This record gives sequence, C-alpha cells and structure tokens, in this order.
Amino acid sequence: MLDLIVKKNEALNNQYSLLVLTSPDKLPEMLPGQFAEVRVDNSPSTFLRRPISINYVDYEANELWLLVQIVGEGTRKMCELKVGEVVNLLFPLGNSFTLPENKDAKLLLVGGGVGIAPMLFWGSYLKERGYECNFLLGGRSKDNLLQLCEFEQFGNVYTTTEDGTHGEKGFVTQHSLLQGSNFDYVYTCGPTPMMKAVAAYAAKTEAICEVSLENTMACGFGTCLCCVTDTIKGHVCVCTEGPVFNITKLKWQI
Repeated sequence: MLDLIVKKNEALNNQYSLLVLTSPDKLPEMLPGQFAEVRVDNSPSTFLRRPISINYVDYEANELWLLVQIVGEGTRKMCELKVGEVVNLLFPLGNSFTLPENKDAKLLLVGGGVGIAPMLFWGSYLKERGYECNFLLGGRSKDNLLQLCEFEQFGNVYTTTEDGTHGEKGFVTQHSLLQGSNFDYVYTCGPTPMMKAVAAYAAKTEAICEVSLENTMACGFGTCLCCVTDTIKGHVCVCTEGPVFNITKLKWQI
C-alpha cells in the first residue's frame, strides 16, 4: 500500500482521463499486466477500491500512469482528482504477460476500449528487450482510439473503428492484417466478446494467446470472490490467478 501524488490529470475525452502519479520515494518494480486497487476518497457511495490496469511506468521520471474510464461514481471521482492530491493504491497486484522465448517471434497486441491500457506498458517492456511489436487497436470511433502517439513509439500501429472514422472500418478481428499474417503470440485486453473473437483467431492460427480479463476485482486478494471465472481446473479468482490467462486454461474454446 502506498500513497501517491497526482502529478497530472489529463482528460483525453469525455470518457477517459490519464492519471500520472508519482512518489517522493522510488516506485516499486511492476510488470505489464499487473493492476492497482485505487481507494476513492470523498465519495460516500464508493466503499470499495477500483481496479485499474497499469498503463505505463516511467522509472526515470518515477511516474505511474493509469488510464481511467468513467463508468460510475468511483471512476468519476478519480477523473476529478487535482494535481497535488494524494491517492492511496494497493499495487502491484496480479500476474503478468509471458515473455516469448524467441526474440524473432511475430507478436500481436490487441486492445479495445480501456483494454488498450496494459498493452502500452507491455509494448514498451517488449521493445526495451529487443522484441518487435504490432499493435491492433479498436474503438467505436476515432475519439475512442487513445494514446496512438505513445503506441507508435513502441511498434507498428494498426486501427479499426466501427464507424470507419480511423483506420479500417469494422472490428479488430476483421482487420486485413489478420487475413494476410500469422502471429506466433497474440496478447489481448478489452471487452469480453472482442477477446473471445481474438482468442478464436489465435486458436485457428495456432498462435499462443494470452488474455487479460477485466472482471470486477473489489479486493485484489481473492477474498471477496467478485472476480471468479471458470477455467478448465474449476473456478478461480481473477485477481490472484490472473488477470492474465493463457486461453488454453479457459473454457472459451470448449
């Protein structure tokens, strides 16, 4: 548990804000795929912490980035935080994505909506270690495609929008990139229907695929049982066994 200071709060559009947090002390080591449980103060109707994926970590600047989507009172309060205010976090929690053994492996990172958040940190982590990344990002319109300039620093960026206002029109699984290329590893986070479609593509092409589940995780320690998901070995807590799962461990392909 650590108190962090709001260094920046940037509204990216009317739904999303980027919180940049820092600390007088050195931030702990974090891995892509992990998340933070954020305490929401000054909100009488918000009793539980909010789970937020780690979007990016800048160790030189001692910054932790959180991409927050407004979905209720708790996240709305988070997006209203002022520079200099203190935020209490439990982090880093959960597991991380698996690093490919072969640096020549063809990698595809797929994000939709707020699910793009862990993909940025994962892409930066991979590039730092000599891997080449391909990002496929989807949204309803161009206004829902966030942090494109940041993603372009770490790999090739491809986009889809449902209304055709940016990139190819349609869903991420309809992008022409998937029609002409096979990937060795596919990583994805976003709405469950999107992840299931990406997982089906990966299974069909025999790619290793990991998904980052976005179940409601109220505690982060496996005690509240809010985030339970069904796997081939039975029901497990996403916050402790995940949030990253290889699709062979889930029942999606059964």
